Amino acid sequence: MWNVIRAELTKLRRPSLALSTLLAVTFVTGLITSVLFLLVDSPSGNGERGVRIGRDVLSLASGASLSFSNSAGLLGIVALCIFAAQTAQEYTYGTLRNLLVRQPSRMKILIGKLAAMKLFAIVMVAVSGLVGIALSYLFAGIKDVSTTLWSTPEARSAVIRGFINVLIATIGYGIFGMILGLLFRSPISAISIGVIWNLIIEGLLSAFVTNIDRYFPGQLLSTVAVGGTDKISYQYALITSYSFLLGGLAVVAFLFKKRDVAN
Repeated sequence: MWNVIRAELTKLRRPSLALSTLLAVTFVTGLITSVLFLLVDSPSGNGERGVRIGRDVLSLASGASLSFSNSAGLLGIVALCIFAAQTAQEYTYGTLRNLLVRQPSRMKILIGKLAAMKLFAIVMVAVSGLVGIALSYLFAGIKDVSTTLWSTPEARSAVIRGFINVLIATIGYGIFGMILGLLFRSPISAISIGVIWNLIIEGLLSAFVTNIDRYFPGQLLSTVAVGGTDKISYQYALITSYSFLLGGLAVVAFLFKKRDVAN
């Protein structure tokens, strides 16, 4: 098991993958943070779906981690792409057969790959958190947002809660990508379907069909990242989203064990 994890981490540490991923994480977090603060006075809103988040909210103890939490959706898409690609490319490149020579247990390979990618997700979320908080202090000075409450124990607790919630959501998106990777066995198919589903289909259906977002894993994971909303509680979002994901993971794990190793 540990050999599988180390082997997967070796792949994930490649500069072409690690650096590009961290740059994407930095860009996504920076974009959300800049929109949140620089458009604070915009009548069109500065939050998701035109929601206006004013200086009074940004000045709260949770203000320092607010942009970080709001970045979870796009951060999750990055994780989805990484998990899907790293899973499906074993079929595309034919390397799964070589892995099975060294480790015949397919379930150990699957669990080891998932564990390694979870560790990679922790690094992603940590970098996003540091960038988001640093930029929040920078933009707070530019837009005259009070940071007095950002250094209180309550603020530190909010940062820790935000990190945990965003990490749970990011790993959830990653598991979704892994499910697609195992199901379609093609990085391009898995990534394109995952991105289209989360960014387009779920968003459109949620906008036109009342309460359907209560049954979409992507929408529920976004709710987990922000600690729950007025419409959907944190507990419901967490339990329901991971029930869907674990059920899907069980199905594709069975297929992974039974199907041929070639694509």
